[in-house]
Amino acid sequence: MPEQRLLVVEDDADQRRLVASILRAEGWTVAEAGSVGEALDELARSPVDLVLTDWKLPGRDGLELLAEVRARGTETAFVMMTAYGTIAHAVAAVRAGADDYLVKPFERQALLLAVERTLRQRRLADENRRLAEEVADRDRLVDLVGSAPSMQQLFRRVEKLAGTDATVLLAGESGTGKELAARALHALSRRSGGPFVAVNAAAVPESLLEAEFFGAERGSYTGADRTRKGRFEAAHGGTLFLDEVGELPLPLQPKLLRALQEGAVTRIGATQEIPVDVRIVAATNRDLAAEAAAGRFRQDLYYRLDVVTVVLPPLRERREDVPLLVRHFVGRAERRHGVRVAPFPPPLLRRLVEYAWPGNVRELANVVERLVLLSEGGEVSPDDLPDSLAARPAGDGGFRLPPGGLSWETHERECLRQALDLAGGNRARAARLLDLPYKAFLYRLEKHGLATPGE
Repeated sequence: MPEQRLLVVEDDADQRRLVASILRAEGWTVAEAGSVGEALDELARSPVDLVLTDWKLPGRDGLELLAEVRARGTETAFVMMTAYGTIAHAVAAVRAGADDYLVKPFERQALLLAVERTLRQRRLADENRRLAEEVADRDRLVDLVGSAPSMQQLFRRVEKLAGTDATVLLAGESGTGKELAARALHALSRRSGGPFVAVNAAAVPESLLEAEFFGAERGSYTGADRTRKGRFEAAHGGTLFLDEVGELPLPLQPKLLRALQEGAVTRIGATQEIPVDVRIVAATNRDLAAEAAAGRFRQDLYYRLDVVTVVLPPLRERREDVPLLVRHFVGRAERRHGVRVAPFPPPLLRRLVEYAWPGNVRELANVVERLVLLSEGGEVSPDDLPDSLAARPAGDGGFRLPPGGLSWETHERECLRQALDLAGGNRARAARLLDLPYKAFLYRLEKHGLATPGE
């Protein structure tokens, strides 16, 4: 029998022990309680898969216990037992959320059938709910969530491009969901039945990148004790996601370009080309055009990847999506950890909306999961926010004017300089860090003498 835990609630001790012994003999773990209070204490100590309770109990009856169990939002199965087997009782129990109804006196086989049937129905319901969530996830473009105009435009672009085999370059800051967009392009495409293979160029040692991409024959280099396929071969018939493509070392770039142009790869140590049929989706948080102009990225490879560029907006530019994302991540955390929490209080939600989210959606997801895990009695608390948010009072923008005032020109120039430093010289990204229109940002650079000569 599956390892499942049952709770028998019956005020008649002899009857309770008899029912529990029958269930234990079938392999179930069984807890016992003689009243609603004892049952709730037992449920608080450890969850159960099924509650089997008498209707008539001292003080509070089985319907009240059922109401308590359902109010907790758990998926516990529930079977009501009663010696008063009337239609009215049966209807009341089912309407209140009971899964089944057992009339006393009952035979051993009737008890086992009721328990097994109820647990089976619960398993099927859980499976159906899981499948429904998977379908809903797919309908949401594989976890891409948002109602802001920029996200609606992104959804339309992804859906349009998914029907093609065009190479797509996904641009945007870290944490904006570039891999989710890549998975959506794959899931909505005719290649969805094929593999989705991701490789992060920044996460693989440079000495192993060529073998990672193209494969290697046995003995082709030290440590190559067997022939291995590369990521291109593994993605045959599907999609190859090249994450952090801007981190590719220059010596490898011409080999990648050839593979993209020829639709074939050659393993290290081999001479024969292997045809591959892959759709390429690449992602970067760098300005590849600027990298190519500076000689840090091959221009021909950049043009080969930049067939269509899709930019994922940072979270601070779509703050209206934060409440929607919070609900999405709360639901995911509740399913993952088996807990339930109340809706976030408005002051806490407002603080999340006003925060700048330098780590974007990924940072928000982590913060929400933290709040759910640290919740007490189903209530989340601002006290559990990480220091980066807890130290920032809601609505103050993170900045306080010094009591003695300041020089605005000096302050503005320093903000521009720091933004450029944070963005690694990428002016478009620096403008976004300051929430400035690009042309306004360029004007201020020139005003403060920070523009590169000739720009």
